[in-house]
Amino acid sequence: MGEVLDRVELLASELVTNAYRHTRGPASLRLTALGDGRLRVGVWDSHPHIPAPFGRSPRDRVPPVPAGAESGRGLFLVEQCADSWGGWPLGGDLLGRGAGKLLWFEVGGARGRE
Repeated sequence: MGEVLDRVELLASELVTNAYRHTRGPASLRLTALGDGRLRVGVWDSHPHIPAPFGRSPRDRVPPVPAGAESGRGLFLVEQCADSWGGWPLGGDLLGRGAGKLLWFEVGGARGRE
């Protein structure tokens, strides 16, 4: 896993930062070792909105951020550096309150070496 450590740290940091900056509730980070040397990183937060590229088709891309911008590169980095990614809205309660979302990405394995 050493060859993907820098990517994992960068991308996990971006997702956790977004959860902190854009939600008002709890959040969590989970690392899961999958078969074939892959690692999945999931970040759950309490806000239901799933941003691009997680909520769009793979053909839709996150636009690059202008060079002078102070923020806005995190999801573009996920799109460029992760081998795969996705997002799921999580179910709510009977009063219609959502339970947030889970955003994830994977790195490593045979897919990551192509």
